[in-house]
Amino acid sequence: MALKILVVDDEPLIIEVLKAYLERDGYQVFSAITGSEALSKIETIKPDFLVLDLMLPDISGEKLCKQVRQTSDIPIIMLTAKTAEEDRIQGIVIGADDYISKPFSPREVVVRIQAILRRTQRLTEKDRLSFNNGALIIDLPRYQAFMEKEELELTPIEFKLLAGMAKYPGRVYTRSDLLEKVQQDTYEGYERSIDVHIKNLRKKVEKNSKKPEYIITVFGIGYKFGGKPDVTHSSQ
Repeated sequence: MALKILVVDDEPLIIEVLKAYLERDGYQVFSAITGSEALSKIETIKPDFLVLDLMLPDISGEKLCKQVRQTSDIPIIMLTAKTAEEDRIQGIVIGADDYISKPFSPREVVVRIQAILRRTQRLTEKDRLSFNNGALIIDLPRYQAFMEKEELELTPIEFKLLAGMAKYPGRVYTRSDLLEKVQQDTYEGYERSIDVHIKNLRKKVEKNSKKPEYIITVFGIGYKFGGKPDVTHSSQ
């Protein structure tokens, strides 16, 4: 699945050039020309990387960066015509991962993005669980799960059930155990109601819900996760 990059700049030519270079390297590129549009797209598309111009028509790039940092650790490269050292330092202080002055080489931007992604992906690798040769991927920080590169439309309860069991493949969970995993969502229910959520989860995860590979029933006890881990991972 292609990584999603959001380019925020009020100069259409800059967006066009960066889009061409980034898409050539296999990234999925989105754009915004205002800070408010950027905030909306960050919420809806959940990008993996943010390229942010500091001189926006409505919200300053500095203010936007601070807002993003309140809820997200998404990597950010700032683009700006400001060249003073203290401006560059300020950009890093408020949460940017890198700072590039205009005019710039589009290829340099791509290379810096790749370098930051390599570093951040190594740091967050333990938060991505992969099973059955990459068939099922669970991204814990982003509350997303993918089957054969297609995102699964899971409810919060379904995601917590899937992720909770996947952290310990083969471990058997009683219905009471699983109920505890979803109660922090202010969910109130009976142990047997877990069966309903498991049934719905199987419809979304399994190729054949009658012969499940991932969500296995342990008769008389509860359920366990049957996926085969691609790499050794630790729970959080």
